[in-house]
Amino acid sequence: GAYTAVDKAEDDAVAAWAVNALAPAALAKACRDAGIPIVQVSTDYVFDGSREGAWEVDDPVAPLGVYGASKLGGELAVRTACPRHAIVRTAWVVSAHGNNFIKTMLRVGATRDALSVVDDQRGSPTSAADLAAALATIAMRLADDDGAPTGTYHFSNAGAVSWAGFAQEIFTQASARGGPAPAVVPITTAEYPTPARRPANSLLSHAAIERDYGIRPRPWQAALSDILDELIGPNA
Repeated sequence: GAYTAVDKAEDDAVAAWAVNALAPAALAKACRDAGIPIVQVSTDYVFDGSREGAWEVDDPVAPLGVYGASKLGGELAVRTACPRHAIVRTAWVVSAHGNNFIKTMLRVGATRDALSVVDDQRGSPTSAADLAAALATIAMRLADDDGAPTGTYHFSNAGAVSWAGFAQEIFTQASARGGPAPAVVPITTAEYPTPARRPANSLLSHAAIERDYGIRPRPWQAALSDILDELIGPNA
């Protein structure tokens, strides 16, 4: 697994680089030597967030912190070591399992009347299940077809939203299932400082993955609904 503790990475660069760059380099070399392709998961954090609109796969990279830099190191290592590769950048990954934004909102929202959530960072939430399906599609095609497209791709669910907007939709859908519905108070990034800087814009263009693999992500609201069905139960 990747080193994904974005804030902790700022004080633990050696571990972040070992897991996110050196390990993929070794895996990519092993794949090349074995004559098999590699699929590497990367992140929106390779970008600085300054672009207007969705990031394209060939836009300039400029990570803001250690985590993004270490993931970019992994990308470069994979590209160099194994020509038959697919690097899939994703963002804002959520699921009914593990620790993620949806589960945090539901847990904290159950004990508070109002929550302050950052409103000046925008992106597209990504269902871990949808991402896994996309990765499987790419991996199977690469394994079965020596002429399958290679390169860098972006995957997230479709649509754009801020963290505050995402939180509001979580509680709107959750309350329809009998879950919590606290008020969401939009705040700025400056009002919620973190050790690692976050990109202000994490929107990812799906043009390449649609063109090469026919993968068209569904709206993030639909993915959220499936996750809440699993966490809370079907819509009342």
